[in-house]
Amino acid sequence: MARTLPPAPGFLKRFGDVVDRRRGTEFQELRSENLLNRLTGAAMPFGWTVNPFRGCEVGCRYCYARSTHEYLGHGDPDEFEDRIYVKQAANRNLEKSLIRARETGQEIAIGTATDPYQPAEGRFAVTRGVLEAMARVPGLRIGLTTKSTSVLRDCDLLASIARASDLWVNISLISLDAALLRQIEPRAPRPDLRLDAMRTLAGDGIRVRLFLMPVLPLLTDGAASLRELLEGARAAGAREVISQALFLRTEMTWRFFLDFVEEEFPWALLRYRALYPAPGNAPRGYREEIERRVARLAAETGFPSRTRDERVRAEAPARPRQLSLEW
Repeated sequence: MARTLPPAPGFLKRFGDVVDRRRGTEFQELRSENLLNRLTGAAMPFGWTVNPFRGCEVGCRYCYARSTHEYLGHGDPDEFEDRIYVKQAANRNLEKSLIRARETGQEIAIGTATDPYQPAEGRFAVTRGVLEAMARVPGLRIGLTTKSTSVLRDCDLLASIARASDLWVNISLISLDAALLRQIEPRAPRPDLRLDAMRTLAGDGIRVRLFLMPVLPLLTDGAASLRELLEGARAAGAREVISQALFLRTEMTWRFFLDFVEEEFPWALLRYRALYPAPGNAPRGYREEIERRVARLAAETGFPSRTRDERVRAEAPARPRQLSLEW
């Protein structure tokens, strides 16, 4: 699967020094003019993004962002996990951009492509620096998405931001089956620890959502397991659930995930090949079936729920005319 690729021209002057090597993973500086980027492309329920890292150590087998490493010259999908780029930028530019984002009224999404609290954050504190800047600019709309319990390091800061801005922390969790998740999300915290993180954040007055994305056919889409997850998240203080069936956006993601299914869950491979004969979404019928199932179970557990598409339709900002090439 590996291919030798040249980096995209826009990145050639941005590569900095290798700043760390641990457990077979290399960390390299990626110079950026600004950590806050204006959204371009398809409609999303936010207008601005912050991704402190490129590449992600968590290693989720379904991750749609894996193919973005091709822009950096990495054709092997495994390099998304063991070549991590740490963004460095001047805070003065960030604060100015935060003020512009506030003026638009659009949400700033932290962690749309890679986890802002992946293990590298403990060493480089890029996410912490972003939050400190946000604390100095009240009146923002912010959504932070993570699987990591390391978010608790910043509870005091997040609580302070929540008092002055519109903040949601989205905890990504697709099942309470710890053994299953160890296969699918090999370096993510156990599900019970993520529920504990929800409980702590909610106890500090921070609004928490459950991100039930993606729902995996045959693996996490059963009514019993979904109900258990929804009940657990509701009891932990989550106020809403956002769900979406598996979407294999690019050819790299599609091939990588189906290879994983063939190796770890061979009994499910024919079903996956039928649902995903090519990169993209599952058939509409399956997606609508999952939407109905989650909505019914959420209603039965007293849990407000929306699909990702419903959230996009409700909250998607107007797209800017000028395209941004920064990510």
